Amino acid sequence: MAWMKESIARVACGHPETTRAAASVLENGGNAVDALIAAAWTACVAEPVLCSPGGGGHALIRMRGRAPVVADFFTQTPSARRVEGPDFYPIEGNFGSEIQEFHVGMGSAAVPGMVAGLFAMHQRLGTLPMAELVRPAVTLARGGVALNAVQAEALRILEPIVRTDDESARIFGLASASAPLPAVGDSIANPELADFMESIAHEGAQSFYSGDVASRIAGMSTIRRGHLSMSDLQRYRVRWRRPMQWRLNGGTRVWSNPPPAFGGLMVALMTQALARRLAPRTRFGSIAHLEALVDAMRLTQDQRGELERPDCLSSSRVLMQAFRHLGQSRIRTARGTTQISIRDRAGNLAGTTVSNGEGCGRVVPGCGFMLNNMLGEEDLNRLGFENWPRNRRLSSMMAPTLVEHAGTRIMLGSGGSNRIRTAIAQVLCNVMHFGMQLQDAVDAPRLHLEGDVLSLERGSPDWSGAADSWLEDGFPDARRWAGRSLYFGGVHAVTDDDQAADPRRLGAAWHSG
Repeated sequence: MAWMKESIARVACGHPETTRAAASVLENGGNAVDALIAAAWTACVAEPVLCSPGGGGHALIRMRGRAPVVADFFTQTPSARRVEGPDFYPIEGNFGSEIQEFHVGMGSAAVPGMVAGLFAMHQRLGTLPMAELVRPAVTLARGGVALNAVQAEALRILEPIVRTDDESARIFGLASASAPLPAVGDSIANPELADFMESIAHEGAQSFYSGDVASRIAGMSTIRRGHLSMSDLQRYRVRWRRPMQWRLNGGTRVWSNPPPAFGGLMVALMTQALARRLAPRTRFGSIAHLEALVDAMRLTQDQRGELERPDCLSSSRVLMQAFRHLGQSRIRTARGTTQISIRDRAGNLAGTTVSNGEGCGRVVPGCGFMLNNMLGEEDLNRLGFENWPRNRRLSSMMAPTLVEHAGTRIMLGSGGSNRIRTAIAQVLCNVMHFGMQLQDAVDAPRLHLEGDVLSLERGSPDWSGAADSWLEDGFPDARRWAGRSLYFGGVHAVTDDDQAADPRRLGAAWHSG
């Protein structure tokens, strides 16, 4: 096995500064979990549209000699709904080719799990002091980070949220809510966030969930007409779970995020469908490849609809039973998220997908970060915005995933909401079926089916020449992207002998010498 002899540390993240923070920790003797924690804190500074202490996520960890484990620190629904009208309203995000509606306001904020998750992982598996792990993020927040093209585009798309008020505008580098958006290359500092992270590293998670920060969050929820209460914060707990596990052709083993999250279920359905649908000598970009991808995407869409019955959504056990039934009876017949993937010198692997949704528009006073808008995410509230179950983990499409294939291991995940499952499955297919090198597998053009609308990228290697006529016959209204786009996710991956970051999100990869 390559991982038994390989002693090189590897990192792949969504921003050079996030990657640099993880690499620094690994070089200074930290393990994969230490590096993951440092990278997550730094992502809150370098990727503030995607990541925040006010959000949540999932991590998949494989320590050498131990079974994989998942830390579920995603957001939780409040224990009670606000009786009088909550602060909850729609805004439009302009993606250029399409307009997408989001719901924001203090009434869209669920109980954050990010801080609890980082401290829980640190307590269980970390080795370096938390004060050391927040240092790269604190330094960056005080000194400022240059705005890159992806982050600038995200600010433009979510401009109505950025301009909610002067406080929200300032954490994204605007002087006020009416000031111009910062330009690519502008340095953005956030001293209040630096102070918060430095303080929380010494005081611990209890400050966030039962102390001063909790009081600020509960107070702003009362004033701003949200659902969150002090008891909601005090009640929050990280859940350690056994990951889902399944096998693909040739003895490949896969682990991913289990229920109540949907992400692992969808990756399982799609990878199994592709493994059964693709003939051994199918070429990348051929009509057979395109049809297999579309069939697998249709299958996961249809089966997700069956899994989203109220009885499934309210019970992880029932959800898994329904999934197993679908797997036996059918498989054989046929937004703002960021990923961190790490391998340390000892062969430990850690990956996390974290998100703040789009952000609710409201900043915790004096702390420099925005709360999530997970109660306003249509994809997470399939029963309707007014019908979320109380005091329950929200489901998620996040799917940090571990694969054992051909003598090596792959840790990967993606941002991109509904595109997460299709991005992960396509990268794995490129590696396992087409034999691509990891970076080529990540770079290769992708397609995504949403409802009946097909979107696809041009790129290298491109689809076959027959693809144009295939599209005209079956998908005349297909959206054809001229090149890579952040719409198609952001897959960052490490293996025992390689690493790759997604250029769609201007990701960065690193390995030790």
